[in-house]
Amino acid sequence: MLAQVGLLGLSQAGVTVAAFGSQVLLARTLTREDFGSFTAVLAVVSLTAPVAVFGVSELWLQVFGQEGARAYRWVGPSLRLAGAACAALLLGVLAWSAAELPDTTAAAVRALLATVVVAQAALALAGSVRQLRGDYRGLSALQLAPHLGRVLVTAAVWAAGLSVVAAAAGYAVVAVATVAACLLASREFRRGAMPLEGHPAPAAPAAVPAPRAAVPAPRAAVPAVPAGDADAGPRSRELLGAATPYVLGNVCYLLGIHFGTVLAAELLGGAEAALLAVPMAVLTAVYLVPRVVYQQYLLGKLHRWAGSDAEAVLLAYRWGSAGMVALGAVVAAAVALGGLVALPLVFGPAYRDAAPVLAVLALAVPFRFGGAAVAALLTSGGLLRRKVVYQAVGAVVLLAALAVAVPAWGVRGAAGATVLAEAVLCCLLWVAARRGVVGDAPLPTWRDLRRRLSREAPRAS
Repeated sequence: MLAQVGLLGLSQAGVTVAAFGSQVLLARTLTREDFGSFTAVLAVVSLTAPVAVFGVSELWLQVFGQEGARAYRWVGPSLRLAGAACAALLLGVLAWSAAELPDTTAAAVRALLATVVVAQAALALAGSVRQLRGDYRGLSALQLAPHLGRVLVTAAVWAAGLSVVAAAAGYAVVAVATVAACLLASREFRRGAMPLEGHPAPAAPAAVPAPRAAVPAPRAAVPAVPAGDADAGPRSRELLGAATPYVLGNVCYLLGIHFGTVLAAELLGGAEAALLAVPMAVLTAVYLVPRVVYQQYLLGKLHRWAGSDAEAVLLAYRWGSAGMVALGAVVAAAVALGGLVALPLVFGPAYRDAAPVLAVLALAVPFRFGGAAVAALLTSGGLLRRKVVYQAVGAVVLLAALAVAVPAWGVRGAAGATVLAEAVLCCLLWVAARRGVVGDAPLPTWRDLRRRLSREAPRAS
């Protein structure tokens, strides 16, 4: 376990360094106005990612965790759903680009960055495939490669002094290469032949059914695919009902990351938006820590443990969530203090005013870390819809706070609104997990955790 989490952690450290390096190079190459506009467009595109994949990546973790190889029946219909959603969003972003046609630079940047929609959807799907296989090395490589490509693009833009359109074109090339790599990495899964971590090989359920040998009836008397057969693919209504909560949850999550920058760009201009985009880039990198632990490593396992290993779930609640809050507090202090020196030094004197904004945003880190821990327990514990309702409440709080704070206090107001929304959401999720997942069950002790980690008890996998 520690080796796998460590591998994902190293990969995310590389992603963090690469993403941060790209931001630095772009900030030092482009004017602050162009940089703010570029990051605002990228933020809008990123907000479309959960709709583009339509929750299919998280849905796969759920259904394969519950059904094992039988869940391959979901793959074809869910891929068609994600493909339709992705095509619709791509057309929408291109139409949004055409709306800026009098400004050819802005229109070109929007159109080129539309390719990122498809790349993010492909990455989400391929990442779930690697998790289901237990291939954390492949998952790490998939996550890191696009960011390394962006570093090469921004380095070329910086070295040659190229324009914002050239930067967007380079991002588009990286996006196309990412889609091709994801398709290649998921071939075996799409054929229904990929082995699954913690489950029998997919060929096992394909054995000839027993009723033919037990009942000496003519072959025609037993339909090949009985009506309502358990292995039939899901109906459209069932698929939409299962995937929609994941879509809504991800949209609410990304609103907290990107909407402040988008609103700042609209109300205050690109130059002011850049002062928020830089601290949010730091915060996004920090938020990769709970995503590595819960979304990329533990979520698939939590889905399996929910029906077979209550102790593991309770350990994740008591020690996992408390540990994430403590880690978040340490990280927040480091971010707030380090940013006062690092941001002007790394991004240049023009971004000196971004340091106080980052210090305010750092207050949200412990809430985000703790919220991610308990949110994963709600997702795997059959309380997904309740989690989404609370995420929607958090999003409404954020939007209302931004509407008041941004016109009044600018980018610092946007930072304060973000902290408020994260605190409200974390409290709601924590209470829901305590009531709905733990209930009256006794919480495991430190000795139980040590026994589990030392493998004195059978390890859940």
